[in-house]
Amino acid sequence: MGSATFFVLACLAVLAFIALMILLSAIKIVPEYERGVIFRLGRLMGPRGPGIFFVIPVFERMVRVDMRVITMDVPVQEVITLDNVTIKVNAVLYFQVINPNWAVTKVMDYIRATMQIAQTTLRSVVGQVELDELLAQREKINQKLQQIIDEQTEPWGIKVTIVEVKDVELPQNMQRAMARQAEAEREKRAKLIHADGELQASRTLAEAARVLASEPTTLQLRYLQTLTEIATEKNSTIIFPLPIDMLKTFLASNNGATSDERRIVRSEEA
Repeated sequence: MGSATFFVLACLAVLAFIALMILLSAIKIVPEYERGVIFRLGRLMGPRGPGIFFVIPVFERMVRVDMRVITMDVPVQEVITLDNVTIKVNAVLYFQVINPNWAVTKVMDYIRATMQIAQTTLRSVVGQVELDELLAQREKINQKLQQIIDEQTEPWGIKVTIVEVKDVELPQNMQRAMARQAEAEREKRAKLIHADGELQASRTLAEAARVLASEPTTLQLRYLQTLTEIATEKNSTIIFPLPIDMLKTFLASNNGATSDERRIVRSEEA
């Protein structure tokens, strides 16, 4: 009698333990950033959560889906641009699940699928632009990448929020060529600025010459001012500029005498 009672109690304890395990397995707790997609006998029942809820053991199965933004580094891709330049480019991708039902039922692994789409789209888009456009219009390329990847992953319940091209690695010969081009551009701008300065200076000097020519006295004042500036520096030698106007009379008389002498010489020879 005692052994039979013990056997019954043991069976009851085992059944109670199994019932407790089944009850505990039926209790599901999903945090705020996750959803639990429920399948009942293989049929989709929809997402549940966040919080605590119950599933029917054996008959229902739950698949957890993370609803947070996922950051993914797109590996380096070797691409030939539209102007036949071979470069290496990588990017970063930000996306999140907005429809957990589609993310579970319409694609086997939505993270891996999104990664493959991002790699192929990066190669395709970069291959359709020239190198200068890729370097100068990075924001336009990012928007185009985001739009294409988002359209392709939308049927999976994925929303691509940001796509950024991180780095563009150029060949060494291309880097040297671009450095020479930038140096030539800087020299060109420097020469143009210098030439423009010379032009403005010549115009200013021409205007000053016209003013001085209209008033000869001003030229004498400039001579005196120059002498005053030189004298303040305690120089032992002072160069005094001689106005050309003072030599006009002498040159005119000299030219007259020379012409008279030439006429006398010619008369003698005749």
